[in-house]
Amino acid sequence: MAHPHRIFLVRHGETEWSKSGQHTGRTDIPLTPTGERQGQALARHLAGHTFAQVLTSPLSRARETCRLAGFDGVAEVSDDLREWNYGIYEGVTTASVREQQPGWTIWTSPVPEGETVDQVGERARRVIERVDAMKGDVALFAHAHFLRILGACWMGLAPIHGRHLTLGTASISVLGYERETRVVQVWNQDWRLGVEIRE
Repeated sequence: MAHPHRIFLVRHGETEWSKSGQHTGRTDIPLTPTGERQGQALARHLAGHTFAQVLTSPLSRARETCRLAGFDGVAEVSDDLREWNYGIYEGVTTASVREQQPGWTIWTSPVPEGETVDQVGERARRVIERVDAMKGDVALFAHAHFLRILGACWMGLAPIHGRHLTLGTASISVLGYERETRVVQVWNQDWRLGVEIRE
């Protein structure tokens, strides 16, 4: 029998920096009009779903996605859900860094003035410990790299393995159990597809 407890991971909607590929950590970038529409589309798919707890990153792009999805009145802000602190790479694209450092990736290189991938993993594990103790489903509104790392940690993998899990804007992923084993039930589901968002 499937375990009834699930964790819904919701990445925030589009921002100007998510469009351009700039690393967006602690900078509080708002949603674009497209990102706002994505949040409203999420509401149609999450409407009527009961969550034992809803947590959101304090950054406005996540909080606004949470509000547009219909959970503003019940969501609790958690600092642990903040995006990776990219330090000196904040606002910079991978392509521009590679002009000076060929082969660079945020996953495998030092992050001066920011967090290591393992430090982000520590925050992700704290979130997992907190929400896995809840009775019932939980929703987390947060950011791509953080949620990718959380997904890896959920499966018992090192945080760096989040690099193998991609997440689009306004995507929904679902973590759960097969018997006692933690599994990924759904990953990076794009609910914006026309066939998916019909009333």
